[in-house]
Amino acid sequence: MNTVKIGIVGCGAISGIYLENITNRFQEIEILGVCDLIPERAQNAVEKYNIPKLYQDMYELFQDPDVDIVLNLTRPYEHYGVTIPALKAGKHVYSEKPLAASLEEGREIVALAEEKGLMLGGAPDTFLGAGIQTCRKLIDDGVIGDIVGCAGFMICHGHETWHPDPEFYYKYGGGPMFDMGPYYLTAMVNLCGNVEAVSAMTRTTFSKRLITSEPHNGEIIDVDVPTLYAGSLRFESGAIGTLYTTFDVYYPGQARLEVYGTKGTLFVPDPNTFGGPVRLYIPGQEIQDIDLTFDYADNSRALGLADMAKALQTGRDFRANYHQTFHVLEIMEGFATSGQIGAQVPIGSRFEAQPPMDPSLPHGILD
Repeated sequence: MNTVKIGIVGCGAISGIYLENITNRFQEIEILGVCDLIPERAQNAVEKYNIPKLYQDMYELFQDPDVDIVLNLTRPYEHYGVTIPALKAGKHVYSEKPLAASLEEGREIVALAEEKGLMLGGAPDTFLGAGIQTCRKLIDDGVIGDIVGCAGFMICHGHETWHPDPEFYYKYGGGPMFDMGPYYLTAMVNLCGNVEAVSAMTRTTFSKRLITSEPHNGEIIDVDVPTLYAGSLRFESGAIGTLYTTFDVYYPGQARLEVYGTKGTLFVPDPNTFGGPVRLYIPGQEIQDIDLTFDYADNSRALGLADMAKALQTGRDFRANYHQTFHVLEIMEGFATSGQIGAQVPIGSRFEAQPPMDPSLPHGILD
C-alpha cells in the first residue's frame, strides 16, 4: 500500500495522540519526520515511534521532497508562521485548530493555498467521529424535522490548574472561543448549515491568572483576550443558535450541545469528543439513547488528516477542508468584533458540507 508521508511541526502536548494514531491506527498515512523548537521533544517522538527523520527545523522539513503533507501542531498564534512558509515550499498543510489566530491571517493563508493549488485542511475533526456523524444522519433523515435552532455551552474555569503550559490560552489566538469554539462551531455548521450573521457580548473577568500546575506553578499570566463570550448565530436556513464559552466560571457539569427541530430535540455529544452519547427526544416518547452507527468513537485525532491524505490520492474533496475552517474562523472573529462594537456582524464565507463517513470500511481505511 502506498502511504502519504507526513512531516510534523510541533511535538507538544497535543502531538501525542496524533503520533499514536498515525503510527498505529490509520493505515494510509505514515510519519516521515518531525521537528520542534525544543529538540528533546522531537527526539523523544523519534525514539518512541521509530520515526525515520529528525529535522533540525521546519525549513529543513519543508525542503524534503518526500514530505507530502505538513501537519502543523504548533500553538494557535504560531499557525500562520508555519503554514505560510510550508505552502510557499509547495507542501499541502493540515493544521490544528484554529486555521489562524485572526481572520486577516486566515485570508492570507487561504489565498496562498488557492494560488498554489495546494490542499489546506485542519482540525477539529471530531465531527467525523461516530457521535456527530450519527447525529448528522438523524438530521439528514428528517427525524427531528426542520432545524429551528441550536445551543452550545462550554463552561469551565480555565487551564492554569492542570495544563503544563497554559499561558497561550490567554494570549493572542487564545481564549475560550478560539480554543474551544472550533469544536462547537464545526459541529453546528455541519448539523445546521452555513452561518450568515453573528452577534455577541464579551468580557474579561480576571485580568491576571495564577498558574498552579507544574512546571510553571506560581507564575502569573496577564490575560490579553476575552474569557467569556455569549454569542448568537443566524443560520442561512433561518435557524437561530447560541454559543456560550467561558474560562471564568465554576461548573460541575459537562459540555453541552443541543439541536432543536420542528419534530423533536437532539442532544449531541461533547463536540470535543468523537463518540457519544447521542440522545433523542420526540414529544410523547421517553428520551431515547441512540446507538452509534458510525466508526471512530474513541479519540481518533488525525482522522481528518487521514481523510485529506486519501483525497490527495484519489482526487476527491476532503471533509475537514479550509472552506469549513475559514468559515468557523470568520464566525469566531465575528463574535469578537461584535463584542467590541456592540452590533451584529455579517458572515461572508460559505462552505459545503461533504458526504458523511462510510461506516462499512475497515477501521483505519478511508473511502
